[in-house]
Amino acid sequence: MDADIKQHALLSISRTVPQAGLRVVTCKGEIDDDTAPLLRDALRIDDGGSRFVLDLSAVTFLDSGGLRVLFAAHRDIAAAGGWLRIAAMTPTIQEVVQIVGLHTVIPCYPALTQAMNA
Repeated sequence: MDADIKQHALLSISRTVPQAGLRVVTCKGEIDDDTAPLLRDALRIDDGGSRFVLDLSAVTFLDSGGLRVLFAAHRDIAAAGGWLRIAAMTPTIQEVVQIVGLHTVIPCYPALTQAMNA
């Protein structure tokens, strides 16, 4: 399991490979217009696979910039034959996701292990 870590003053992102073809992207902090490019980069499809689980358990803020990245990443990943799942949202982030209907597009799970094994 290797790790790719990206940092910004408001957001840190790690990308691990717990099993072949699966990327777990773990975010900590705020996802906004300034930090969204880091998330976009972390959700890039590479030669290792196109299955992603996004762990949002430590995300404290999510705005339209982050939501745009999630919708676009889902589109690109699905077009490549892969999938994106969201795991472990805090109640605040879950409320934002539900208000915009993201949960109807990207499957959401209460725990990381559930998202990885669904």
